[in-house]
Amino acid sequence: MELFKRGTSSLFSSSNVSLASRTDDETNAVGDNALAAEGFRSVPAHDNLFTKVDPAVDGEECLHDCATCTVKYPAKFEVDQEDELYGQVQGWATHLLVATGKSDWVRDVADEQGSVMEAIEKGGIEPTNGRLKLSASNMSVPDEYHMYEAGKQPTNVLLLPSFTVVEHVTPQLAPDLIEHFINPSLTTTTPLKPDDESSPEPQPPATSTTLSTPLRSHPCPHSAVILLCSQRTRDARCGQSAPLLKRELERHLRPLGLYRDMDDTRPGGVGIYFISHVGGHKYSANMFVYRRREGADESEGAAQGIWLARVRPEDCENIIRFTVLQGKVVKPGTQLRGGFDRARGVVSW
Repeated sequence: MELFKRGTSSLFSSSNVSLASRTDDETNAVGDNALAAEGFRSVPAHDNLFTKVDPAVDGEECLHDCATCTVKYPAKFEVDQEDELYGQVQGWATHLLVATGKSDWVRDVADEQGSVMEAIEKGGIEPTNGRLKLSASNMSVPDEYHMYEAGKQPTNVLLLPSFTVVEHVTPQLAPDLIEHFINPSLTTTTPLKPDDESSPEPQPPATSTTLSTPLRSHPCPHSAVILLCSQRTRDARCGQSAPLLKRELERHLRPLGLYRDMDDTRPGGVGIYFISHVGGHKYSANMFVYRRREGADESEGAAQGIWLARVRPEDCENIIRFTVLQGKVVKPGTQLRGGFDRARGVVSW
């Protein structure tokens, strides 16, 4: 827990193979080759990707849902409980969150006219370091955003797993964002040095003084981020569950001094953001946890990315205690969809 109070910075690097626009067989073959080149391996069993909580180590409470939870889903909130969740998601190299100041969007965010999402998705330039997962988010837009007409509005983006914030990105500067920030970024399969080995020399964040672009960046101060799908236009359950889960997550983070709102730049702590559709809304609620490891410096990025589904308010206490703070999973058999662990060199895809 000390990490989350003290704060750290960023973690991972990149794969040179794009997984976009390929058949399933081609994607699998390319993905396997990329993993092998990076020294990563795919884990076929949900119990082996991340450490599962163990009552002998974590105490009996690790197996019990929150008994004091006051937040409830609507009575008719029903999701699929039968499908196998693990291993059914496509891998990704980087994840980009675009600040929009909204928690709901048009059905396909790439159709939001004049947006950075549209410019990235339809601009014809693909990242060279692997598949990009693109999400609109409710992160605050800069004040200048409201001073420009649609199509020219500058906004901020958060790039994961590197935990890098790039400032004042416009649709016209989307190619610069890809070339100067996404392509050289750490990825989900950038190897992470073991704790007892020295990390590579930290690289300074890209700025307009070091690159031929007006874009500037700085490290995200959070030690972890929790992302919740909130897109009501895709499924009403996402719009219902996200604010309820956020409220319950905050309830457990605040007494620990770990909650950070979107404008809180204190180092450490946990940010909670709403994002657009990630697939599988019939498994609502979907949740991503990107977390740094304890003692990491700003160059290291997220050591783990953990994708959960079927999350309910009563799960939130143990998700904070064990998943966010320790990188363990409480219910891998029923809630784990996939993810990566850079320190162990494993992924779910």
